[in-house]
Formats: sequence, C-alpha cells, structure tokens
Amino acid sequence: MKIGIVCYPTFGGSGVMATELGMALSQKGHEVHFITYQQPVRLHFHPNIYYHEVSVPTYPLFDFPPYESALTSTMVSVIANNDLDLLHVHYAIPHASAAYFAKQILKRMGKVIPFITTLHGTDITLVGRDQTYAPVVAFSINESDAITAVSNNLREETYASFNIEKEIQVIPNFVDTERFRQTDKEHFKLMLAPQSERILVHVSNFRKVKRVEDAIKIFAIVHQKLPSKLLMIGDGPERPNAEELCRNLGIFQEVRFIGKQEQMDEILSISDLFLLPSQYESFGLAALEAMACGVPVISTNAGGLPEINVQGVTGFLSEVGDVEDMAAHALELLSDDARLQEAKDAAKAHARNFSKGLIIPRYEALYRQVLAGQTVPHS
Repeated sequence: MKIGIVCYPTFGGSGVMATELGMALSQKGHEVHFITYQQPVRLHFHPNIYYHEVSVPTYPLFDFPPYESALTSTMVSVIANNDLDLLHVHYAIPHASAAYFAKQILKRMGKVIPFITTLHGTDITLVGRDQTYAPVVAFSINESDAITAVSNNLREETYASFNIEKEIQVIPNFVDTERFRQTDKEHFKLMLAPQSERILVHVSNFRKVKRVEDAIKIFAIVHQKLPSKLLMIGDGPERPNAEELCRNLGIFQEVRFIGKQEQMDEILSISDLFLLPSQYESFGLAALEAMACGVPVISTNAGGLPEINVQGVTGFLSEVGDVEDMAAHALELLSDDARLQEAKDAAKAHARNFSKGLIIPRYEALYRQVLAGQTVPHS
C-alpha cells in the first residue's frame, strides 16, 4: 500500500507514535509518505519512506499564516503525484479537516482517497472541546472513513464530548520492544549515581497538564528517606518553574534537567522508577516505553493510564495531586530490592502486550477494510 501519514513532528506522543507507525509500515514493504511542516524527530531513513515538507508562505496580510490551507494543498499534491491509496491523519486539529478538504478537491480531479483519523488526546479532551474548534472537529471526525482512538478512555471521552455517528475503533499505542529493552549501562549509571543511589525519571513536554512540579515534590519526599537522583527529561513552558521549585526545596543538586533526548532506551535502562503524575493522559506512551525497559511506573489514575499501568503489579496509581500517596508507593518499591525487581519484571512482561508486532497488523487490517469500502456506523 501507498500510505500518507500526517502528524505533528514534535516529541509529543501523537507525533512520536505516528512516526513509529510509519517506520514500522515501511519495514513491512509499504510505501509511506510523511506530510508535515518539518521532519519528525524520530524519523530515520528507509528506502520506503518519503518526507514532504509543508511550506507556509508569509504575507503582510496574515497575522497568522494559514497552515491548514497550505497543508491541504500539500496533501493534494503528494496524493496526486504519488498515487497514494489512503491518508492516515494523527491528531484531529487541523489534520482531519485538512484531509476532508483535500479529499473533496481530489474527487473533482477524479481521484478517490479515503482518510483515517486517529485521536490522541488533547485534540478531544482539551483543544477540541473549545467552541472555537468544536463544530469543525466533530464534522471532520464524522467525515473520516474510519476513526481510531489510542485508549478506551479516549474513545468514551470522544463520544461524551461530540455527536459522533461512526464507530471508533480502539487501537492502542505500541512500543518497539527490540529497541526499548533493558540493556547493561552500568558505567553510565555509575556516572550519575556513584553511591548506588536510586534513579527516578520523569519524561514530558513540561506543560501544565503534566503536573511537573508534582514529580519534583514526590522526589523530594523520597530523597528525604533514601539516597536518590531525579532525571527530568524534556522541555517546555513549565521548566523554569520546576527548576525554581528544586532550588526552593534544596534538592537542585540531586535533580538533572537534561532536555529532549532521543536515546531514551539507554536512559531508561539505568532508571529504577518512572514518575507520571499527569492531570490527564489519553494513553501514556512514555510510561509504556519505560515499562518495556523494566521500569515500574508511579502515575495518576487519570485517563487511559489504568489501561497500561496495573495497580500493584507494574507500579501504582494514585489520585491526581496526591503527592504523598505517590511518594509512599515509590518508597514501598525503592526500599525493597526484591519487591522492586518483581515490579520491574512485571512491567517488562506487560509491555510486551503492546509490542509493535501485535499492534501494526491491526492498522494494516483497518487499512484494507477502508480500501474495500467498509465503513462501520456507530450503533
């Protein structure tokens, strides 16, 4: 198949997942065309992968350059010139509406192109609900030839928030268990924790919804009880506040802010515990990648997190904002070598249920279904 993938090219979950999906499809012999405004951060060369940059001209008339129009035109060009079979757009805003517009233009040109929309989270739970966007979001989702969501929770959130007339199929995010696995990086660990301190890690885009300061507060409590270090990976608007909190709590020397990182598998391999105290996560891809590397997860019970983090098995779940409870669970694991190893083994085993070898065929089956013209109405 010749597949067009439209996504955001950033470190966020939707862009990472779309990129990983495209690369996995290319390895199975499909021709994959990425369409976005810059090369996705995880995209690597493969003979079956093509990248098409969306160029947005600037004119004095526009305070805000019309990206959606430029994206639509690029879609039309790429589809027509490369004879694509279907489009798979990730994140509803503005990709689904642009895909619908492109589909109508191509129909006038005699080309039929179905499109699939995958919902990832804040396109539904936050941005999409804004009345500025809601009518367009609902319309473009309903006009999709198929709709998927990354968790059961997101599926139900979508039905609750919008009048969706079609079936939303849940296809969870996946992890490359060949890449994300525990490897021996003891020399690396000794550099960061020379006194065998426990290493805790948080990964996010440092937005308010991630409750980054809660991760620091959890660590501060843990650090009072046992020797430990915290790695803060990623970047975003909440980073200055997080750094200031570390200074105010007197733990700045024990916390490393190391920015955006591509070699996450190596960092996770030396970690003992993953902290994800988010206000909401539609799925929690970062937590799944940690689990695949044998890192138990301390998280909130928000959104789709209970679908991947099994309470008392792969880690622990707490109410949003309950820093004390999350810290207590962290200490329960970190203070007992046998209990920690048990949770590490369980995390690895559970992550295998989300391996790309199990999930990619589900997308391929959906593509074939859509190309055969089988659309499923919402019952």
